[in-house]
Amino acid sequence: MAEVRLVDCSMRDGNQSIWGATGLRTGQILQIAPVVNRVGFHAVDFSASTHMGVAVRYYREDPWERIRLARAAMPNTPLQFIGTGLRFISWESQDADFMRLVYRRLVANGISRFVVLEPMLDRADLLETARIIRAEGGTEIIAALTYTISAVHDDAFYADLAGAIADSPDIDRAYIKDPAGLLTPERVTTLIPAVRARLGGKPLELHSHCTIGVAPLTYVTAANIGIDGLHVAVGPVANGSSLPSAQRVAANLREFGHSVAIDDGALAHMSGYFDRLAAAEGLPVARPQEYDASFLRHQVAGGVMSTTRRQLEELNLGDRFGAVMEEVDRVRAELGYPIMVTPFPQIVCTQALYNVIDSERYATVPDQVIRYVLGRFGRPIAPVDPEVVARILSTRRAKELMAEPPAPSLAELRKRFPASISDDEFLLRATMPGEQVDAMRAAGRAAVTYNPELRPVLRLLREIVSRPHLTGLTVEGAGFRLEMRGRAPDDATR
Repeated sequence: MAEVRLVDCSMRDGNQSIWGATGLRTGQILQIAPVVNRVGFHAVDFSASTHMGVAVRYYREDPWERIRLARAAMPNTPLQFIGTGLRFISWESQDADFMRLVYRRLVANGISRFVVLEPMLDRADLLETARIIRAEGGTEIIAALTYTISAVHDDAFYADLAGAIADSPDIDRAYIKDPAGLLTPERVTTLIPAVRARLGGKPLELHSHCTIGVAPLTYVTAANIGIDGLHVAVGPVANGSSLPSAQRVAANLREFGHSVAIDDGALAHMSGYFDRLAAAEGLPVARPQEYDASFLRHQVAGGVMSTTRRQLEELNLGDRFGAVMEEVDRVRAELGYPIMVTPFPQIVCTQALYNVIDSERYATVPDQVIRYVLGRFGRPIAPVDPEVVARILSTRRAKELMAEPPAPSLAELRKRFPASISDDEFLLRATMPGEQVDAMRAAGRAAVTYNPELRPVLRLLREIVSRPHLTGLTVEGAGFRLEMRGRAPDDATR
C-alpha cells in the first residue's frame, strides 16, 4: 500500500463549516501554528479571498499580515489559497491584470499552493487561471474537479476534464472537491479510476465533507484504489458538515495497511487545542452525521449552510431553516443546476431565503442572481427556467445591470486610490468598503497570542469592570482563597 498524504482544513474550511463562516483570529491561528508545522501535513488549507475579507470585516485584522505571520510560524508546511475564477473578495469579476497582481502578492506574502476552482468547470478559464498563477510564482497548482450530481456530471465528464488538466504544464495535481459530501463509496470506485486514467500520472486528492455521513468510508475506499491525498480537519471542527477527523482517518488508513507519515503526538496536541478553543469561546463541537438523503437534492455545503442558519436566526426566523432548504432545491433547478460551490451556493441560498420570507417568490432578486441569469458567471450547465428569466429580466434593476460597463482595468482602479498606498492595501480598498479597511488600519496590528485557558478570567474581569458598585470579590479553589475589598465610589465623585 502506498503512502497517503493529509491536507489539513481546520484553519479555514473546517471551522467555517462548523463555526458560522467567520473564521479564526490571527492570534488563535498563531498560537497553534508551530505545532501544526510539526504534524507533517502535505499542506494547510489556509485562506481564500472571502476568508481574507472576513478578517477585515469582522476582526479588523490585516489578512496579508496574517499570511506573513503564519508563513513564518509554519515554514515547513505549504499554505494553500483557494480561488474562484477572476474574482477577489467581492462578487464582481475582475480584470485579468488585477488578478495577476492578487496572485503576485499572495506569493510574496507566503502562499505557495493554489487551488484553481472554476465554478462552472469551464476548462478554458481553469487553464488560463492556472497559467496566470504559475507566471506569478505559484509553486504547486491544483485543479478542482468539483463533484455534483446531475444528468451531465458523469464519470466521462470528469475524465474528459482530467485529460485537459493532464495536458497543462501549469497544473501539478488535481483534487475531487465534494463540498456537500455527496460522493459515496460506490461512486468513488468508478469516478477515481476514470479520472486517474486520463490524468497523465499527476497526483489526485479527495476533499469530501461529512454532511451525509459517508465521507469517512468513502476516504478508505478511495485510498484502497489509489488516491494520493485526503483532506481532513481536527477535533471539534471535524465531522458534522466539515471534513473527516484527521486522527480517525489516519487510524483507518493504517488499519488497511496504508502509510500515513504524520506525528501523532503533534496531531493530538493540535486537536486538543481546538477542543480548548471551542470550550473557551462557547463554540459548538461537531459530531458524526446520520445519513440524510435530502442533501442529494439541495447539495448545500457546510459553510454556506451554517451561514444561512445564522442569518435566519439574526432575523428571528430560525424556524424557517427547513423551508429555505426545500426552496434551495427548487431555485437550483430553475437556475439550471449550478454546481453548489462558491459563489453559487451563496447565490442560490440567498434567493431561496428571499423567496421564503417574502410574500411572493422572486419578489426580491439580488444583483448576483441577475448577473447569473445574464451570463456574467459563464454559461449555466442547463437552461434557466424561461419564466424565471422573463421575471428577472423585466425588472428595472436587471436593465441597469445589463448596461453595466466591463470590469475596470487595473490602471483605472489605481487612479481611484492614492499612489502612496501599498499593493496589499490597494487590493483591499479596491474590493471592500473603505470604512472597513480604515477600521482595520486604525485597529493596529492583530494580537499574535491566544490562551484559551485565560478566557474565563478575562470574562470575569470584564464583568467586574462593568459593575462600578461592586465592593468586594472572593475567589476560592482547592486550598486557595482570595478576597478583595474596596469602597463603592460616591455618586458625587464618580
